[in-house]
Amino acid sequence: MNLDIKTVKKEIRERIWRELEIRNIARPPRPVYNRIPNFQGAEKAADRLFKTSFWMKSSIVKINPDSPQRIIRYRALVDGKMVLMPTPRLKQGFIILDPRVIPFNKYSYASTIKGAFKYGRIVSIKQLPRVDLVITGCVAVDLKGNRIGKGGGYGELEYAILKELDLINDNTPVATTVHDIQIVDNIPREEYDLTVDIIATPTRLIKIEPRPVKPRGIYWNKLGDKIELNIIKEIYEILKEKRL
Repeated sequence: MNLDIKTVKKEIRERIWRELEIRNIARPPRPVYNRIPNFQGAEKAADRLFKTSFWMKSSIVKINPDSPQRIIRYRALVDGKMVLMPTPRLKQGFIILDPRVIPFNKYSYASTIKGAFKYGRIVSIKQLPRVDLVITGCVAVDLKGNRIGKGGGYGELEYAILKELDLINDNTPVATTVHDIQIVDNIPREEYDLTVDIIATPTRLIKIEPRPVKPRGIYWNKLGDKIELNIIKEIYEILKEKRL
């Protein structure tokens, strides 16, 4: 069953990447295969998100490091919000971008991956803040809130880490920005898959109702080689201490 689900997800992923390229909707970095794809209209999609109450009420926002969400990281800094950004593949954990300590004229560069490493601060597990809003990148989504990422499982793991540490809960909204063609009819979901509550596209804002179920935290038996990540080892030790 799981193999079948993974095959379906792979086929959806490859179809969306192909359509974005063939229809020239994709933006650099190209080709978009094996990426959270950047797309024409990413700014318009982000603008729709910025008008939501979820955005306006948030002070600390977890935002993925991918290209289509760079404009969201930049706007968060301009709006005085603290950004929690995972490092690629979580190899160095999380970075905090604090607009109070970054020069205003460096916000744009700080919102890139290279700039985040220069102007942000890598934080330990115990320094991670409580998050008001989660922004995640997607390759595809459906209207039930199911999503597909690049296939590495890091979007799920980032969310699971924050959930495990009680820095988010089931009521913390999860949003994404995608092109309209990235919305598909149906995406099969596994228990650890992250779901979204809000989808912003260049043409519309979609609030998923009822809100989809969220994963409970880290599924330790599903981690595979991710169990070797330093951040996972640190969390395991923290949780072990709590149990003692």
